[in-house]
Amino acid sequence: MRELVERAQRGETAAFEALIRRSSDRLYAIAYRVLRDQYLAEDAVQQVLVTIWDELPRLRDPDRFEAWTYRLVVRAAVAEARRERRGSRVALLPDDNDVSPAPDQYRAIADRDQLERGFRRLTPEQRAVLVLQHYAGLSLAEIADVLGVPAGTAGSRVHYATRALRSALEADARAGAASAAPDTERPA
Repeated sequence: MRELVERAQRGETAAFEALIRRSSDRLYAIAYRVLRDQYLAEDAVQQVLVTIWDELPRLRDPDRFEAWTYRLVVRAAVAEARRERRGSRVALLPDDNDVSPAPDQYRAIADRDQLERGFRRLTPEQRAVLVLQHYAGLSLAEIADVLGVPAGTAGSRVHYATRALRSALEADARAGAASAAPDTERPA
């Protein structure tokens, strides 16, 4: 990867295209998981690709390319989320919803939808640290590096984001239980 980055830094278009082919799916996946919207994620990635093209020659350490792109995509996704305060939208079934899931998949779909509702209640910054830890598989030190903060701050952000997600999931479960409970009051 280092050689490819160095060639792209020198302006080799083919090397840059190869770098983007290797990175674009990962960048989109992170942006989508932070933004929870396909079109906003595409916009954020497009901004990141332009930034990579413009700033790549100034990247001092080619070995840091992946961490650098993580930082760029997280910042772009958070900025996009701040610009575009949209209402939440929950997809109940996968995109190919013309295929009915098997009975044992209904629980998985319900769990995914509950997690989606909880995740949408988080701030973009909270979503970003959880995506970096649980989706990208970064350590706290790597998250700290991506976000440009001390490791203790990254740990604190992950802790509070996890706690906020747990609270959101519990609130969603309580709301679901309250709406499913039969009305026990009888009119006099």
